[in-house]
Amino acid sequence: MGPGLQAGLTPETDAPALPTRAGVGASCVGLPAGPWHQTLDFLVQRFPGIPREQWMGRMQRGEVVDANGNPVAPDQLYPGPGRLYYYRSIEDEPAIPFTEDILFRDEHLLVVDKPHFLPVTPGGRYLHETLLVRLKQQLGIDALQPLHRIDRETAGLVLFSLQGRDRAAYHALFSERTVSKEYEAVAPYDPDLSLPLMRESRVEPGEPFFLTREVPGTPNAQTHVALTETTGPWARYALKPVTGYRHQLRVHMAALGLPIRHDAFYPQVTRRADEADDYARPLQLLARAIAFTDPITGQQRRFESARKLLPLPTE
Repeated sequence: MGPGLQAGLTPETDAPALPTRAGVGASCVGLPAGPWHQTLDFLVQRFPGIPREQWMGRMQRGEVVDANGNPVAPDQLYPGPGRLYYYRSIEDEPAIPFTEDILFRDEHLLVVDKPHFLPVTPGGRYLHETLLVRLKQQLGIDALQPLHRIDRETAGLVLFSLQGRDRAAYHALFSERTVSKEYEAVAPYDPDLSLPLMRESRVEPGEPFFLTREVPGTPNAQTHVALTETTGPWARYALKPVTGYRHQLRVHMAALGLPIRHDAFYPQVTRRADEADDYARPLQLLARAIAFTDPITGQQRRFESARKLLPLPTE
């Protein structure tokens, strides 16, 4: 599955020309063959977490359209195989009281310094309080798309492309591993662990669904770990991922016996995924620097985050 696509979604080039609304683009759902009498019946069954009344309200406001961009009425008969487009909405979305900073922008590339707790893209209970939607609202650029992602709990650098025609060239930097990424983390100090080292293991999706785990098998994830500072029982580490699997740095540090400070998921879950954040305890992980050769301009690029992790605890 390519970057920027999710299961059930289709490429932007297949969608009708629907406007962005408050920074939110239209989502797509496929229409299979089935027994539904009305389109509304299908939507209620396909999305059981969304009440029927909410779908009716969206349809009455013209927020559900067919592949030609025509509004779908609540009493419209189910059309059979095809596509529908709709605008997501979330009631009682949590507000994130931290702001992002734009570090660089030209006609092709945008580099943003993300705060802790802010998701990069919409998902789950977050829609407007995401980096992508905030930037679309601020800049008015509907074509804006992230070139990679970092965890919601992680702070630091995120790159965006501003033009669709550039996206494949930038994505190739990540798929071909020609981007140098540097992270900083605070974790326990283990004087018996010989550093620096390369952690290599096989990681796969775990349970619950939001976790990643190490499993036996051929390694598919690599992280270079180096020690940069110690104070009593705590230390600061420089992490350089060779690969880019979900939660890779957090999993690897926990597996080394060095769980990142304030990590609520690794080595064990101490906070539910839907539980409110404790803003006084941000995950001590920062996407600190990124470097690459710009495939569009040919320039050497290096960007560094202006954000800082908390001072090392003394006990």
